[in-house]
Amino acid sequence: MATRKAAPAIDIGISKTDREKIVRGLSALLADSYTLYLMTHNFHWNVKGPQFNSLHAMFMTQYTEQWTALDQIAERIRALGHPAPGTYKEFVRLASIKEVEGVPSANDMVRHLVAAQEATARTARALFPVVDAANDQPTADLLTQRLEVHEKTAWMLRSLLEE
Repeated sequence: MATRKAAPAIDIGISKTDREKIVRGLSALLADSYTLYLMTHNFHWNVKGPQFNSLHAMFMTQYTEQWTALDQIAERIRALGHPAPGTYKEFVRLASIKEVEGVPSANDMVRHLVAAQEATARTARALFPVVDAANDQPTADLLTQRLEVHEKTAWMLRSLLEE
């Protein structure tokens, strides 16, 4: 019977302490991103009114993009040597975004999504000092990509509310 050997220690040029700090931030980003994904998908299913067609399609585009991002964030956490959070309980504990109860009006859905997109952007932005100090370019690149999406999406959603 062959004995199983332990995996080699991670030696990617980022200290264990720095990796732990980065993973804490990425876990919060994953939780916010998942909460945003779920909110967007919920609103896609439940939107109604004169803007139904455009919002239904827009929300689908947004939650599809967010679904892919979840995997990218979780895989970066794994590459840094830690398990990714993956339960509702963990996401509720880690997320800065609170769930929306009931079925809001279409315009209120848009308002909730603006706030959630901006909250997710703030969570990503708050991690930059830690990532920069650790010289972690892959995570910085991921954060930059996520910020671009969340800021642009928030702007587009906000535009729907302007007269």
